[in-house]
Amino acid sequence: QREFTQKKTFTSWINSILAKHTPPYVVSDLYTDIQQGHLLLDLLEVLSGQHLPREKGFNTFQCRSNIENALTFLKSRSLKLINIHVADIIEGKPSIVLGLIWTIIFHFHIEELARTLACTYNQPSPDCSSAVDSSPKASRPAKKSAKIKERWKMSATKALLLWAKEQCSLHGSVSVTDFKSSWRSGLAFLAIIQTLRPGLVDLEKAKARSNKENLKEAFRIAELELNIPRLLEPEDVDIVNPDEKSIMTYVAQFLQYSKNLPESEEDMQEKVREAMGWLAAQEKKLAKLLVETENETYYQKYKEMMSFMETFNQEKIPFLPVLSSKRGEAELSGDQQQMREEWDKVISQINKWKAKLDQMLPSPLGSIEAWLQEVEHLQAEDLPDLQDPFKAMSVFREIIVIFKGLMDCFDSHLDTLQSFKNEDEKNMPLVLPEKLEEMKRRL
Repeated sequence: QREFTQKKTFTSWINSILAKHTPPYVVSDLYTDIQQGHLLLDLLEVLSGQHLPREKGFNTFQCRSNIENALTFLKSRSLKLINIHVADIIEGKPSIVLGLIWTIIFHFHIEELARTLACTYNQPSPDCSSAVDSSPKASRPAKKSAKIKERWKMSATKALLLWAKEQCSLHGSVSVTDFKSSWRSGLAFLAIIQTLRPGLVDLEKAKARSNKENLKEAFRIAELELNIPRLLEPEDVDIVNPDEKSIMTYVAQFLQYSKNLPESEEDMQEKVREAMGWLAAQEKKLAKLLVETENETYYQKYKEMMSFMETFNQEKIPFLPVLSSKRGEAELSGDQQQMREEWDKVISQINKWKAKLDQMLPSPLGSIEAWLQEVEHLQAEDLPDLQDPFKAMSVFREIIVIFKGLMDCFDSHLDTLQSFKNEDEKNMPLVLPEKLEEMKRRL
């Protein structure tokens, strides 16, 4: 029963995501369709917004290659794929396929949404560190980072549950304690709908109806009024022990809906004030760090920068919706304009710090870094929008000549980088290994 419910729920969820793919893709049988690898790559491209490498054909080698590409991408995002092997996916083994899809749902759907709640509920999200402690810290060791991510996995579930509880608590006797039997009566779904869209539900009438009637009504209203895909059927939930993963997947869609609701001006101003306070703290922290590391070695300076950036990138997540507002300058309030200026200022200071550190790289890494930046700048440049095709071709040829000239140095830079001895006369590292790896990756 559980496997059947998960297959049905996960298939519906995938189809709701792949409806955004170009061209749209519809899964008919999850265990069969996943075997070619294209389904996995399409799904991950929509969820991540990235273009992933793939083989276009459907022979055994190409299918295997596509599945390997998908799993490699997931591992690059630090996802643990325990006992998930290419051969099992090619065979369409139900437990392995469902385990893989749940990992994807949890990471891209539930965790991403729950991150936005982490600060509200004081959960130890990896993206919501305390802004109080501004002392520079060394980068976390891999084991510690993995433990934090594992703890956050539990916290993401807890944050989603707390959010559901909060929505239901506004309606008296509707209690939610888990993602299983708490949802069997259908009242919890109806209570969340009533909170998000008051007036769509009569909870008093619902209390006199059967579980199946309430579930049917909740799923119908969610689909028609909130545009939330119908992932479940009443018979999936009105049982003694409903499937937790299927219910979590469906409930997370209500959280997604709440995130897309327009905010009141008052709420927006409060968030702007919070963002301004955080930006001011970052500016002070950065200035203090520059003074404290003035006489440190390059190695120590870069280590401090890595530590600062790790914390900065974690702490900025809750503020991104406000910082990345798509409103034009004319629509912004005075506070919002000031916040945007402060954000630009902090980013400019960080970029200057990075550029200064790049200039301090020990020889011969400094010249390789400068060469890398020149090539990357050339690659990132847009071609001029010229109406005259002959002039456009001429400009294009000039760019190719410059690029070819730069690429003449590629082999020697690669050899130099690979043979670089990363230690000084006291056998201490000159450069953080992460910086060397980053340069090799870029090269």
